[in-house]
Amino acid sequence: QKAARDFAINECLPGVIERDEHQKFPKEQIEKLADLGFMGMMVSPEYGGSGMDTISYVIAMEEISKIDASVSVCMSVNNSLVCYGMQEFCNEEQKKKYIPKLASGEWAAAYCLTEPGAGSDALGAKTTATLSEDGKHWILNGQKMWITNAGFADLYTVFAKIDGKEFTGFLVERETP
Repeated sequence: QKAARDFAINECLPGVIERDEHQKFPKEQIEKLADLGFMGMMVSPEYGGSGMDTISYVIAMEEISKIDASVSVCMSVNNSLVCYGMQEFCNEEQKKKYIPKLASGEWAAAYCLTEPGAGSDALGAKTTATLSEDGKHWILNGQKMWITNAGFADLYTVFAKIDGKEFTGFLVERETP
């Protein structure tokens, strides 16, 4: 708690109003947060994280949120939405490839669920995933909005429907066509 509070006061507070007014992404603060291990708080040490419990994570989020909600949301997306989901649902190859990069802050993650007309109603999503003719690639079609870390992320978890039914997440690296 003290480390999170000190970070928020010393690193987030200076310039917080200016960043908000100019809608500037807090890149420098996120990088420093990663150096302190906050971007992988709940990630297992096996994948380079701190392996902390949910209570510790929430306390740290609360302290940072008091000063800079933008920084805390970036931290939350990386920990809760992306890394946690990957630890629970990805195969071992995917976990080893991506989670250490995300937990260390080498990479940033984005979570792509919300859509125009559907909001965050996952069942109302229109984005589709279709297997390519050669069966080697998935083709994603649709629109997403309000994506935290969108312009900064290296890895995107994009949610889409397969055959209009099954809803699943796809890991998409930044440079993927």
